[in-house]
Amino acid sequence: MIIMALDHVRDFIHRGAMSALPTNLANTTPLLFGTRWITHLCAPAFALTAGLGAWLWWQNGRTRSALSRFLATRGLWLMALELVVMQLGYYFSWSPANPVLLLVLWSLGLSMVLLAALIWLPRRLLLALAVATILLHPLLDGITARQFGAAAGLWNILHQVGAFRLDGILFVTPYPVIPWVAIMAFGFTLGPLFAMGEAERTRRLWLIAATALAGFVIMRLVNVYGDPVPWEHQRSLAYTVISFLNVTKYPASPAFVLVTLGLALALLAAFGRIASTHRGPVAIAIVFGRVPLFYYIVHFFLAHLIATALAFAMYGRGAYAFAFLPYPSMGGPSDRFPIGFGFDLWVTYLAWLAVVVASYPLCRWFAGIKARRRDWWFSYL
Repeated sequence: MIIMALDHVRDFIHRGAMSALPTNLANTTPLLFGTRWITHLCAPAFALTAGLGAWLWWQNGRTRSALSRFLATRGLWLMALELVVMQLGYYFSWSPANPVLLLVLWSLGLSMVLLAALIWLPRRLLLALAVATILLHPLLDGITARQFGAAAGLWNILHQVGAFRLDGILFVTPYPVIPWVAIMAFGFTLGPLFAMGEAERTRRLWLIAATALAGFVIMRLVNVYGDPVPWEHQRSLAYTVISFLNVTKYPASPAFVLVTLGLALALLAAFGRIASTHRGPVAIAIVFGRVPLFYYIVHFFLAHLIATALAFAMYGRGAYAFAFLPYPSMGGPSDRFPIGFGFDLWVTYLAWLAVVVASYPLCRWFAGIKARRRDWWFSYL
């Protein structure tokens, strides 16, 4: 959760984010690439642990029917938050002229709605289906949204990154749901590991992590399948390594999923015992983990507020002409912003720390409320 904020702050603050991708080898640097790449771990870990959390929720004396209803309703709630609250966080306005970004909450919410049906499958069948989908979904690339005519947007939501118009409003789909629901379903099938003893659970998590990472390495070395962009030898060893690691998130390629889930599961295995201490930095981190949805929403608004404050600090009253427009990194009109708008990467890191520090007391306050209250609707927050 803490690392995630780094990338979103970069979208609002960093000069390079306004005009180029940080993974573009033509203009990136090792530090900029690393800043972006480390945050690749976040969305797959969220989807994985959402599936795992669904299993644990079910095991707490609930029925499968209750779990299915909870997943469907919570998924619809997340999708509604993406369409209403998060658009305000991205743009500070609601306007038909703004592109509607269907980002993480939309992806997780739609995945939950689909998982509400998938949980009725036998666990082993669901596991096989999830792994097969993660590894083989690029075989659908030959089918394009254009082939669906007026229903093209449905294929954008399911498989192909793109944009479509609905009632004159532009919807952008960076997170086609097929690989993400497969990751969430895979997390659900991992649930029984957490009924095992710590030693056996840790051993299996390391085994799964090692298998995923080995699969990633093999896939990239073969270099003919697994990612739409093969790696190439570059002008230096550092940039060759960057090319090897530069896997595609939109949509989530098999290589992307293998390396991120492999690392996430390795971290889960490594930190399982440490997290049980609940002391020092661990206690601070757990506060964010206890209220992930609250933190997710709050940190976007804080990042945007800080970016706006910096714009006024830099440009004075002239910032009124552009500061409340969608930023170029969010699909806004770059010609309405000053040339070179944005700040150096070190400013991004300072703003990130400011967002995390400012979020902590708010998250601690809300975590306290959740701990004291047992209202059913708190499970949706």
